Amino acid sequence: MFHPQGPSFWELVAQALSATARGYDLLAPKFEYTPYRTPDAILAPSMERLRQTGPIDTALDICCGTGAAVRLLRPLCRQYVVGIDFSRGMLQVAHKAVLQSPGTASIELVRGDVRDMPFAAAFDVAVCFGALGHIQKREQVQFITAVSQVLKPGGRFVFVTSEIPSWRSARYWRSRGFNAAMHVRNFLLSPPFVCIT
Repeated sequence: MFHPQGPSFWELVAQALSATARGYDLLAPKFEYTPYRTPDAILAPSMERLRQTGPIDTALDICCGTGAAVRLLRPLCRQYVVGIDFSRGMLQVAHKAVLQSPGTASIELVRGDVRDMPFAAAFDVAVCFGALGHIQKREQVQFITAVSQVLKPGGRFVFVTSEIPSWRSARYWRSRGFNAAMHVRNFLLSPPFVCIT
């Protein structure tokens, strides 16, 4: 549908009808070939900006998915990079991909809940790309508290956001249509598939 190696329409339907973690488990083998993966055109400038801020010993990729940011963080870090995600499938794909990435920092991939992470003041930098829409409004304070607790004093939280597109654009209507479909799906099925609320 998006790419010859990407998911078919019916695979996307199966993903959308699943709970969030299960949906990402299903999508994981083909995630790199979807528009849901944060593109390198967004990741690379973020990494360049981080590189310019000085040495980084440790970094955490929150909701790491298939490890795209982990791969780019590794050459910037002197000690280790950790990726955390709740999808086993995503972590399995990430494990294969990150081992071949350049750099000498050790890499660890952890399955866990990003609202309650098992790290204490361990990271110079935490990043989160393309996943903030999965943090429901009622969980935002809990999430930000969790992020602040994993950072060392003076640590930085890096994420990318953008303006809502004009209501005249196709992008606006695609995103509104997707969100509406997910709200209907969540009304009819449980557990919910969490998307932008």
